[in-house]
Amino acid sequence: MNKSFFIIILGFFLITSCKKESVQKAEYSGMDISKDVNIIRDKTTKSASMQIYTQGEWSIYGGPSIDQINLESPIAQGTNSGTFPIDVPSQARSYFQVVTEHGKAIAADRHLPMTGGYNFRDLGGYRTQEGKYVKWGKIFRSDDLHNLTKDDLQYLAEIPIVSIVDFRSEEECTQLPDKNPSSVKENYKLSISPGNLMNAFSLSKEDITSEKIDSLMKEMNILLVTDPDCIDRYKKFFELLQSDSDTPLMFHCSAGKDRTGMGAALILSALGVDEQTIMKDYLLSNVYLANKYSKIKAENPNLSSLFEVKSEFLQAGLDRIKKDHGTVENYLTKVLNVDIAKMREIYLY
Repeated sequence: MNKSFFIIILGFFLITSCKKESVQKAEYSGMDISKDVNIIRDKTTKSASMQIYTQGEWSIYGGPSIDQINLESPIAQGTNSGTFPIDVPSQARSYFQVVTEHGKAIAADRHLPMTGGYNFRDLGGYRTQEGKYVKWGKIFRSDDLHNLTKDDLQYLAEIPIVSIVDFRSEEECTQLPDKNPSSVKENYKLSISPGNLMNAFSLSKEDITSEKIDSLMKEMNILLVTDPDCIDRYKKFFELLQSDSDTPLMFHCSAGKDRTGMGAALILSALGVDEQTIMKDYLLSNVYLANKYSKIKAENPNLSSLFEVKSEFLQAGLDRIKKDHGTVENYLTKVLNVDIAKMREIYLY
């Protein structure tokens, strides 16, 4: 009797063990196909589609989170390259496992579909120099949140965004206060406004040439990494990023390109992403902000660089870091007190 009972119990544990081992999880494997897949959401309807560049058959699986992707039933299948509609909920974010004949990748919409915003992005999906990938749905960058619609806020709440870091000056925050998703527990005001640069911009429009603007923008990026107040704000920013209770986190300024652009560059550097990829992420602001500032740029062409990013702007800041500290990693650890190992443990697959 006892022997039979023991055999039954043993069998139960063996079956349970096998089931646990057979559980599938979304993953990156095979060839790196992450750059060959792009999830697109319509800015207004929030309907989804996928751009894929591949040869052969592919399948895509979806779910409300990385851990809840249904890998049993594909939501779309096809052959070769193209743009294909994806049937997923429009008011909530989805995550995807893309499977091709060459490899697998996890995907989501990098550019978030904000009707009332422009430069809203997920920092996930970038490959590091060690062959790992930045996690989706953890760190977001954006421009101002003042014009977000009810549907926009619902979309962000479903992620759910827990913390917001606002790099704008007190005056900017007062003029255009953030609209926060219902999921947000704290909106941190970490104002970055390098005084030396603000004085330079007090010049009249007629006295400012495009060359002078370019020079000022490079100066600003140097100030962002050398000015004591800026350093203090970025130190506090990384403290939040290394806290278990403050993510998913969104950080922003007015355009989401300069103060936010440097913040994103420092994050990706801490995670081991190469400088070329970091620069490509930085330059994406030109794509997403084109409509936001098109009228101002048309009326004031000499001021265009104020509303754009150029590689030499960010490079000026990075080069100053290297000149003063040897490497960006030295700057992160010794000046901003970043725990590189902890950051990579938290934010990398």
